[in-house]
Amino acid sequence: QEGMPQTLSSTSMFTPCGFSPHLHSSKEGEQGGLIFQDGNLTSASLDALIQHLIPTTDYYPEKAYIFTFLLSSRLFIEPHELLSRVCHKCIEQQRLDDPVLDKARIRKFGPKILQLLTEWTETFPYDFQEERMIGHLKDMIHRIAPCDEAYWKKMNQLLQALNQKLATLSHGQEGIVKISSAVSDKLVAFKTKPPSIQREILSVCSDPYTLAQQLTHVELERLSHIGPEEFVQAFVHKDPLDGTKSCFSEQKKTSNLEAYVKWFNRLCYLVATEICMPAKKKQRAQVIEFFIDVARECFNIGNFNSLMAIISGMNMSPVSRLKKTWSKVKTAKFFILEHQMDPTGNFYNYRTALRGAAHRSLTAHSNREKIVIPFFSLLIKDIYFLNEGCANRLPNGHVNFEKFLELAKQVGEFITWKQVECPFEQDPNIIHYLHTAPIFTEDGLYLASYESESPENQTEKDRWKSLR
Repeated sequence: QEGMPQTLSSTSMFTPCGFSPHLHSSKEGEQGGLIFQDGNLTSASLDALIQHLIPTTDYYPEKAYIFTFLLSSRLFIEPHELLSRVCHKCIEQQRLDDPVLDKARIRKFGPKILQLLTEWTETFPYDFQEERMIGHLKDMIHRIAPCDEAYWKKMNQLLQALNQKLATLSHGQEGIVKISSAVSDKLVAFKTKPPSIQREILSVCSDPYTLAQQLTHVELERLSHIGPEEFVQAFVHKDPLDGTKSCFSEQKKTSNLEAYVKWFNRLCYLVATEICMPAKKKQRAQVIEFFIDVARECFNIGNFNSLMAIISGMNMSPVSRLKKTWSKVKTAKFFILEHQMDPTGNFYNYRTALRGAAHRSLTAHSNREKIVIPFFSLLIKDIYFLNEGCANRLPNGHVNFEKFLELAKQVGEFITWKQVECPFEQDPNIIHYLHTAPIFTEDGLYLASYESESPENQTEKDRWKSLR
């Protein structure tokens, strides 16, 4: 791992403090179709934004601009079309179609276009799963390569790195798909309490600290597969200026994002299953206390997603109705955690804790201190509201770039977090259990719950009867 190049030449642009929206130190007004306010690019036509992305012999776009535009442009134009237009403009501007190329000029331009293509492949590798993208890429390099032998080598490095990245990502995806399909068959099987041969979590891992670390492993592994563009593609609407079709209507490319949300739900149900399963009250209370400790360790690690899943599992009504069980639990620690994740004030407490973890991550000396795993569905909700709350285009047809800077800030921060390497050793046994242990359906949970502590009122009695 030592000599490996950093995936992002500088992650600093993604971190909130390093993220500079100052794309030009210009006064108010317009520059080549770009509208600025206080030196920040606020809006522009799509053409002007594309032009602003294209390097010349003496210009290279800012890193923050490249990320923001590549992230948000897909709401207006498909990546392959964007790359095609970029290449086309380069050919025009650098006269790459001339029978005799201006070698000195192209040697100035070459490294810059290669740099742009490299950044694109590193940050949005999934865009290049498409043949057309690779086609444009190769065409561009074939045109400049006669001017410098080194460009061939550079192209091969770029394609190798891209292939490796896509292979790793799809390998991870296949693994997740395999696990998911194996698991979904098991879910439904459990309508009633299974025989006692069912292993339970405490027999696999009785140390809360270890389980919290293994959960963090699963979270970081799954996060690593989510492409930044999935956040934007999840909310693609029809672009009003493109009467033909909505971009990406063939497929919402958000499979990793959806798989991650499924994992959260699985963890909720696993927690509830483990609590409702034991026949004895004392054992159920023991499992609750165990999970409270696991949740607390997740909080300390900065793994807010597992923390929230555990709390949600404990708050499911089949679990929360077990009054006699809860009376045996020391609940003070649970209430502290619940308070941290309280939705009041738009999750004010959680957001404060998240900011603290994010700050710790910026000044961290070890990977252990860098971990920030946000409560994922809230992050998606924030991005959704940002997306719904402002128009993608202004009334004059300009792209609302201000909105996309904010979007890039939120997604960029997330990218920084998902690149953290997990510092804990992996325990395949525990991880296998987390992914494959059978869990109750909702009905199964209620049945198990009523068998543990019989129905209290008429509603519960009726429900029990209908389930049986």
